[in-house]
Amino acid sequence: MTPIEDRGWQRIKVSREGRILTLTLSNPGLRNAVDPRMHEELSEIFYAANDDRDSDVVVLTGEGNAFCAGGDINWFRRALAGEDHVPGVMEAKKIIFGLLDLEKPIVAKVRGPAVGLGCTIALFCDTIIAADTAVFIDPHVKVGIVAGDGGAVIWPHLIGHARAKEFLMTGDPVPAAEAWRMGLVNHVVPDAELDARVAAYAAKLAAGATLAIRYTKVSVNLGLKQLATTILDASIAYEMTTFATADHREAVAAFLDKRKPQFKGG
Repeated sequence: MTPIEDRGWQRIKVSREGRILTLTLSNPGLRNAVDPRMHEELSEIFYAANDDRDSDVVVLTGEGNAFCAGGDINWFRRALAGEDHVPGVMEAKKIIFGLLDLEKPIVAKVRGPAVGLGCTIALFCDTIIAADTAVFIDPHVKVGIVAGDGGAVIWPHLIGHARAKEFLMTGDPVPAAEAWRMGLVNHVVPDAELDARVAAYAAKLAAGATLAIRYTKVSVNLGLKQLATTILDASIAYEMTTFATADHREAVAAFLDKRKPQFKGG
């Protein structure tokens, strides 16, 4: 089997220290936004990490001062113009189930914005440790599409339905301190301490009874996997439908024109 480091990833950097594997989202010119290549790689990387025999713990982070800026708006523009494909349904499902099927504990190290799909994958991690600079946003509705990539699964699971619907229906940001207060993330630390705090926590897991830790995670995730199985097909289908709406087209045009969109509900 080809080592995970040698599989030609273009948008995810792979490194390791001892038994800790670090996956770094890397599209720094666009604050690690998800373009077609990153979307494809995200659908594969967590399965590859699960099969990696030389690691017991995974850390997921973003390059530079952002975790992930969400979907690349230029990708959406090209898709609307018929020059590119919209995000694939099977890829979208594999991203979420890749995270849920990953037996090793995965720690999200979040610095700066975690937006859209970036926010979703952070929240699906087992432990989320955020810098005080972090902000969590699911702004799908602000670009005229359904929060279908997993947000409708994980936000209510973490903070309850009423509060989750408030943020998913408005796309309003949640700063790190507020995210901690409402139970969206596990820990918030000063930005300068984030790397050391995550390293210490990952080392603690790696030094523990790794099989016991691994299968405790698997047991806890059984209910979450059932929830995702129930919701994800429908939510992704709704999202795919809204990629073809006039409101989505208007949102993309407004973003590129640096103006406020004028939605008409169609």
